[in-house]
Amino acid sequence: MKVAVVGSTGMVGQVMLKVLEERNFPITELIPVASERSIGKKVKYKQEEFTIVSMKDAIAAKPDIAIFSAGGGTSLEFAPLFAEVGTTVIDNSSAWRMDPSKKLVVPEINADVLTKEDKIIANPNCSTIQLVMVLGPLNKKYDLKRVIVSTYQSVTGTGKAAVDQLNSEITGDDSIAKVYPYQIFKNALPHCDVFADDDYTKEEIKLMKEPKKILGDDTFNLTATAVRVPVQGGHSESVNIEFENEFDLDEVRKILSETPGVVVMDNVKNNEYPMPLYSEGKDEVFVGRIRRDLSQPKTLNLWIVADNLRKGAATNAVQIAEYIVANNLV
Repeated sequence: MKVAVVGSTGMVGQVMLKVLEERNFPITELIPVASERSIGKKVKYKQEEFTIVSMKDAIAAKPDIAIFSAGGGTSLEFAPLFAEVGTTVIDNSSAWRMDPSKKLVVPEINADVLTKEDKIIANPNCSTIQLVMVLGPLNKKYDLKRVIVSTYQSVTGTGKAAVDQLNSEITGDDSIAKVYPYQIFKNALPHCDVFADDDYTKEEIKLMKEPKKILGDDTFNLTATAVRVPVQGGHSESVNIEFENEFDLDEVRKILSETPGVVVMDNVKNNEYPMPLYSEGKDEVFVGRIRRDLSQPKTLNLWIVADNLRKGAATNAVQIAEYIVANNLV
């Protein structure tokens, strides 16, 4: 199994290599790819060093799978070239997510949509992944009517430069370039990604569109506010869900606890609830603060946390790769 990791020196790319190693993915040949300035440098995988190659050389090697985390422009340009030589591309950028000809996949929720013909598979937005892990099983049982999500997103979602900004502000170092329009330390920015013409950010638009595609259901409404907070790892979401049908809280907890990849942490008497600090470095999606909305019927409040670099990006991509290998789709 030849596997290319495109963007292997980036924050998500490094986690992808770590996850591939941890899960012992069946790689016989690893092909790390990065930008022109990184060609010839080394990356580590399973105690071995591998030389970073150019995109052209990686395509010529005809890998079985290419996992991309190199930005939308790179994906739009090069993913089709990999697909042309028979490679199955799993892309972590936003480039292909809403393309009607491409599948948008969270394996625990909708991997069964994949076929051998899917040569470019889209990995959803990090905030979307943890949200649909909870919405999916509840939608099947109670039928979603409306979802309101407010996110509290880690600076790692912006990349290494954002982590550097936060750490420099903590230490009082003004020499580091700012990636946010304001300081992030001791602050919260209701501004994830860029603003669109309707005054929603691109992150909020992704959250409003992607779950419908993943769930194969456009009958419910969803609105979002995305906020960047001074947390270094793990995204949190406050979610209000109105259902068409009545629900039982104990049954909700049971459904979620039986969902693969979801961990229910919901014991407020013992101060047990999900937190970014707890989720960092883990692959599960944690859900807690499960309670009725007392302001209207058939409505649920809950709190969802996940490591945005792992299940929100790298782990989900590797799980897609595992699925297509296990089901002989590659």
